Amino acid sequence: MSPEAAGYLDKARQCLGYARINLTVDLGNDAGRNAYLAAFHAAQSLIFERTGKVAKTHQGVHAEFTRLTKDDPRLPTEVRRFLAQAYNLKAVADYELGPDSILPLERAAKALADAEAFVDGVTSLLVPSAEHRE
Repeated sequence: MSPEAAGYLDKARQCLGYARINLTVDLGNDAGRNAYLAAFHAAQSLIFERTGKVAKTHQGVHAEFTRLTKDDPRLPTEVRRFLAQAYNLKAVADYELGPDSILPLERAAKALADAEAFVDGVTSLLVPSAEHRE
């Protein structure tokens, strides 16, 4: 794996760690945002490893990740879809106002579990199982 792709995976794992910490202190919005960012960086890792390029926008990452993984049976559909679905978590945390601006802790915890599955799934596409690291 290229150093750049490994760097994106490291960043993804860092975001997962932040999301876990956020949940322990009841920061659902921050946990949800970090869950999304973990998936975003994992997707960037796969994109870079397969194309040698970095997508410049969230939409670009979503589109390129979907294109690169759409026919790969090793990545379940529900895992693949998390990236696009989780963008809403970041949007709520960053832009919403009023009562809809608070991400419930249960939803944030589910997002973290889904993000962990996403990062693990992407990692399995990039790293032989003997090298898979946490």
